[in-house]
Amino acid sequence: MAECPSRIGRVIRGDACVAEGAGWLVRSEPRFGLALAQTGPLPLRLREDGFGQLFSAIVSQQVSVASARAIWAKLEVAGMVTPEAIRAADHDGLRALGLSRQKATYAQALAEAGIDFDGLREMPTDEVIKTLVAVKGIGVWTAEIYAMFSLGRADVFAPGDLALQEAARLLFDLPERPKEKALRQMAEAWSPWRSVAARALWAYYHVEKSREGIA
Repeated sequence: MAECPSRIGRVIRGDACVAEGAGWLVRSEPRFGLALAQTGPLPLRLREDGFGQLFSAIVSQQVSVASARAIWAKLEVAGMVTPEAIRAADHDGLRALGLSRQKATYAQALAEAGIDFDGLREMPTDEVIKTLVAVKGIGVWTAEIYAMFSLGRADVFAPGDLALQEAARLLFDLPERPKEKALRQMAEAWSPWRSVAARALWAYYHVEKSREGIA
């Protein structure tokens, strides 16, 4: 069963939690049953939390997966993946490791933000997102993904994600891809398991695009 601290809601700890959420979604919205029949069991996808995860998200913005991995490898070799190291580095040094001027600025902003990452674990999701988006370079999507996968929050969604929008269009037979606001409203019906709904939609998206020969 997913843990349910009163202040922060359900927290996904393992595959059993994801399965519990999937079962609830199928009972609440039969189309999720159609999706899961094609996707099979949904992935856990939990990650570590902390500075490194957010810095990695900044590095990955608007570049290919391969490019992001190459830059991150350089940063790791240089020991430039902690807030202390970033604060001690200069702009040119960060750029020499593959960061753009803008991302070097974002990295330094994150390092200077002094986020209490342990404290985020006990903070309500809306406060987590508010705290993170206050940092230059971190948008709502990044904050929601962090809450979903690094903190394991069961009831958070990322409606700005294009793959989720397209998956919703396909699964619910919508005339067009829903915009962020419309999908956020649509996802309210999937509370308290919106992050499991997101996992289901991402998995369904990959199945559908593989069938089309796109992914």
